[in-house]
Amino acid sequence: MQRFYSNGKLLLSGEYLILDGATGLALPTKQGQEMLVNTHKSAGILFWESRDHLDHIWFEGSFKLPEFKLIACKGDRQVAKTLQRILIEAKMKNPGFLPSDQGIRVSTKLEFPRDWGLGSSSTMINNIAQWANTNAYDLLFKGFGGSGYDIACAQHNGAILYKLDNKVPHIEMVDFDPLFKEQLYFVHLNKKQISSKSIAKYRKKKVEPKMLQAISGISKKLLTSTNLDDFNELLKEHEAIISGILGIEPVQKTLFSDFIGQIKSLGAWGGDFILATGDESVKAYFKRKGFETVIPYTSMIKSHE
Repeated sequence: MQRFYSNGKLLLSGEYLILDGATGLALPTKQGQEMLVNTHKSAGILFWESRDHLDHIWFEGSFKLPEFKLIACKGDRQVAKTLQRILIEAKMKNPGFLPSDQGIRVSTKLEFPRDWGLGSSSTMINNIAQWANTNAYDLLFKGFGGSGYDIACAQHNGAILYKLDNKVPHIEMVDFDPLFKEQLYFVHLNKKQISSKSIAKYRKKKVEPKMLQAISGISKKLLTSTNLDDFNELLKEHEAIISGILGIEPVQKTLFSDFIGQIKSLGAWGGDFILATGDESVKAYFKRKGFETVIPYTSMIKSHE
């Protein structure tokens, strides 16, 4: 049996601007996705099974090797098509991957709910890339697009500065261990944001070089913040820049105007997680508003091992 594992991800700064060369601060999560690969008797058949964080099967499919023709599918056929596309691309990169004289059974297991937006796709792609001994960024850019910061998080066990330069990822491992981390919380907005749709909308916006520079500067300043007040000001400045580009009001203004601390959207605006800063009252505030998933920073984020 072979075992592969990839970390989930959260993007603290940078958002869509990473696509245009801005530097973002990205954090791997403690929860990720595991993939187990075993052989079985049915030569030339790949059986695939995906389980969620509660160990419930949410997708099953079987494929004929070596062309990955879909034989059977229980679950979303779009998932099957996406998986098929990734496997075909992996095979093109490494022709020796998955020979047709083998029978293979794959079982994946997410450690976080699928609607959290922590990287169910990126962790799967990175696991497949490890298995196929090929480049995960190539699989991502070919199959999904995006900036690739999520692949970088899948592969690194601590905070990173991430920059995309002519589709070439540049990754710097950094020490991000804020003195005020006990006052940082991640709150789920009870809905999943579709990254591809958000990126398509962003692509229609005009982004000036000075905006990219400003966001890159904030990403680096976040690393050196020694108190929460300074950190909050950086988050507020970041929200204002992205709001101006997208033409969308910050979530703190639209949903949480009476919140005492600072709130910042993470990744694609409008869904998934936000970052909220403050004391113990943060949990009670959001739960009163109907947002039950409030996770302390130290429970969510993986630090360098």
